[in-house]
Amino acid sequence: MECADNHRENTPLPTRSERDKMLAGELYYSLDPELIAARERVRDLCFAFNATRESEAETRRKLLVSMLGSGGDTVWMEPPFHCDYGTNIFLGERVYFNFNCVVLDVCRVEVGDFTLFGPNVQIYTATHPMNASLRRKQEFAKPIVIGSDVWVGGGAIICPGVTIGSRTVIGAGSVVTRNIPEGVMAAGNPCRVIREITE
Repeated sequence: MECADNHRENTPLPTRSERDKMLAGELYYSLDPELIAARERVRDLCFAFNATRESEAETRRKLLVSMLGSGGDTVWMEPPFHCDYGTNIFLGERVYFNFNCVVLDVCRVEVGDFTLFGPNVQIYTATHPMNASLRRKQEFAKPIVIGSDVWVGGGAIICPGVTIGSRTVIGAGSVVTRNIPEGVMAAGNPCRVIREITE
């Protein structure tokens, strides 16, 4: 019994990949070959999508299904669109992205059904250490969750780690640095709740 215990103690733990660390919100090395290959893959998909014509709806649909973690089958997305990995973007039913949106999906980005993004909306899970020497070598990310029936106005920026509740409206040009509850109108830099939305 003692020999078995000693063997268990000396067994090395499996090495976690940089991708696993990234998705867990831990410090990771972004120039890892697996991550570079994943970014190159989605850059090619975005390039192909952004080069399509309005008449090429079937081609766009296939590209979006290949690009996104889920929701590519019903999303309505106006090109150009850009993202870091694509596979970390999980959309509900009939999400809409207007022109020139960017999603830095280093960590998971979840968006509920029927949510609308105005033009030039930026969604950033990616962030960096405050320590300058550490920032040269590693980075990390925090997931973003956006509920259903949310409307995010044009030019808004959604920062790492933020949750936005369902049925909320985010004013154009807002910088969302903290969680916003459901069913409210919020705007500003930093974004703050202005009032509840009532029927």
